Amino acid sequence: MELIPGLIDDIGLECLVKVPYHYFSSVNSVCQRWKLQMELPQFRQRRTEAGMTQHDSTRSGTWMELPPIHEYLDGLPMFCQLVGVGLNLVVMGGWNPVTWEVTNAVFVYNFVTAKWRQGDDIPGCWRSFFACASDFEQMVFVAGGHDDEKSALRSALAYDVAKDEWIPLPDMARERDECKGVFNNGKFHVIGGYHTNMQGRFENSAETFDVSNWRWDEVQEQFLETAMCPRTCVDGGDGRLYICHDSGIAAVDNCTFDNVAELPTDLRITSYVTGFKGKLLVIGSTGFNEQQRCWVLDLRTHKWTRIESVEGFTGHVQSGCCLEL
Repeated sequence: MELIPGLIDDIGLECLVKVPYHYFSSVNSVCQRWKLQMELPQFRQRRTEAGMTQHDSTRSGTWMELPPIHEYLDGLPMFCQLVGVGLNLVVMGGWNPVTWEVTNAVFVYNFVTAKWRQGDDIPGCWRSFFACASDFEQMVFVAGGHDDEKSALRSALAYDVAKDEWIPLPDMARERDECKGVFNNGKFHVIGGYHTNMQGRFENSAETFDVSNWRWDEVQEQFLETAMCPRTCVDGGDGRLYICHDSGIAAVDNCTFDNVAELPTDLRITSYVTGFKGKLLVIGSTGFNEQQRCWVLDLRTHKWTRIESVEGFTGHVQSGCCLEL
């Protein structure tokens, strides 16, 4: 049976590849063959090669609300981690928004089926403020944070989204609470943080897990130019790491900060940064409790573009990710 009646399968597949992502769930429900094709990893790869993937809303200018997680109808867990893996959005950990209890729960939203499923919980102790990043294809990496006794952690794990399985990793060399996770050039970077006795006094070192060799490299003592909270450090999608420093954006280059651009005046207090294909999306405000603004920096031209937000999509951003659909 042909994928699309009257067309050879190669052409039929090209038609499916060009479907805008917000129609995925409708197309997926038409027939079993279409469903199977759209769930294959090769489907997303063909969309990428065809130039059909989107970073919504920076490209389309649209804002959309996902259906709520059944267990959290009042909103996502506070301080949870969000990562994109293939055509999935993964929500990890955080605090219950009603009881403030720490949760190790994992939820996965699939953009093909437009449905949430609950994954296997993060194993081990209750874990808060941990580093988290994905390889964008299959795995999510978790490291550090602190347990329910506020003790900083060295342990690390990997989560296979397709198999819904957790894999233990070797421990890091150091405890790292409130560290930042970034996946860059085939390695999971765990940046900054502090050990139990330091309590908020960040260090500027980092550790990297080499996925190809499945081991941690030696600690990079002066990874950042200065000891600081690393939460705004991101991969720019061009192979380099960037961070908000003072009133600008700087590239992290051989333990130094190479200034790239000044922040717009209404982004002086930055709440969230993410990178994609040579661009940075930055959300922030002029001061505490002020309206949040959204800008995109082109890392090639160093020019800023304002992204207009609409009512219902404003406010402080605690966590986020970039997902290519």
